[in-house]
Amino acid sequence: MPDARGSVVVVGAGTIGIACSHYLAKAGLKVTLIDRGTVASACSHGNCGYICPSHVPPLTEPGAFAVAMKSLLNPQAPFRVKPRMSPAMWNWMWQFARRCNHRQVLSAGKHLQSILDASMAEYRNLIEENSIDCEWKEDGLLYVLRTQRGMDAFAKSDQMLTKEFGVSADRIEGDQLSEFDPGLKSGLAGAFHYTGDTSVRPDKLNRQWGELLRSSGVTIHENCELTSVYKEAGRVKHLSTTRGDLEAEHFVFAMGAWSTRWSDALECRVPVEPGKGYSVTMKRSEPLPKHPILFPEHKVGVSPFDEGLRLGSMMEFAGYDTSIDGRRIQQLRDSARPYLVASVDGDAEETWYGWRPMTWDSLPIIGPTKNLRNAFLATGHNMLGLSLAPSTGRLVAELVTGEDTHIDASPYSPSRF
Repeated sequence: MPDARGSVVVVGAGTIGIACSHYLAKAGLKVTLIDRGTVASACSHGNCGYICPSHVPPLTEPGAFAVAMKSLLNPQAPFRVKPRMSPAMWNWMWQFARRCNHRQVLSAGKHLQSILDASMAEYRNLIEENSIDCEWKEDGLLYVLRTQRGMDAFAKSDQMLTKEFGVSADRIEGDQLSEFDPGLKSGLAGAFHYTGDTSVRPDKLNRQWGELLRSSGVTIHENCELTSVYKEAGRVKHLSTTRGDLEAEHFVFAMGAWSTRWSDALECRVPVEPGKGYSVTMKRSEPLPKHPILFPEHKVGVSPFDEGLRLGSMMEFAGYDTSIDGRRIQQLRDSARPYLVASVDGDAEETWYGWRPMTWDSLPIIGPTKNLRNAFLATGHNMLGLSLAPSTGRLVAELVTGEDTHIDASPYSPSRF
């Protein structure tokens, strides 16, 4: 095991960075984890908490680019591209458009399924072995449709999932739906229930996972921003941060949507665009739904937590925009209202935005950089960071230590760009 007793710095303390630190420490390395903010305070904090092996199809579905282009003239589109002068963004869109075909869906989907399934197995071990109290629930994920047209369209997607990936849902007709989940209104067309999916409250998971890292000897520096990468003879020598220099034998860069800004320093392409999402969290209002839910026709997710209700969604390609648009929060409420018995108009305990690290082929970027032998990337997880975190962390640890990988790592390699 080369350098098994060595040291490693992980840059970025979101879910991915936490997972990398966990598995690197488990492999026997001395780990230092740093973040420009606090642990899991950005995109890992306010998401809907789905861990979903059913999310096999990539975003590069036929017609997805046309939807994005139409959104240029519709500020309220759930999937929106904000008009702006950004050559990098428009190149990203061109590369994305080239991949919006059925062949790419099948190819990328196979690679996503491999890491999704591996992550689910890792999560089960992680939660059980460490007794993490994070509202882990095995109620599946419910896709609810309001119209018969929506049911018919989703049925085709479900048939494709079954045929190509062996993933099937239980179909629930509209007249059975409110009995299946009393939190849903009557008169809806029906639903598809993917029983193999699970959910957590992400802030609880990440907080306890971070505490687990500290207890296992991982050094965590919060409010510690990376400022420079110093290199020598094809290796990273040390990092300069706002809290001083950090030396190590290996360096893992898990910076999410910020990763692309370090392409030059890491001497590799990192074609990641920030895909902005929103959520609003409210107090419980009975009767809440029993299941985590997606409304495909409105592109909104619902997460019933033990002490609250979260609505989340949207995909905005708007650059590094830090504002929280009140119209988007209202749009989440308005979109969920036709489906839920409980009120969606309660006072917001938290409104949130996060930048998802989007790649143009819908696959994460995991592995060594081409020109720096001791630098590794763990980014580009699109909308599946929470779902893919454990397998990503295990892959990074295996690649750093030279172990055989538990799944084929080549589809996620940075060298594909």
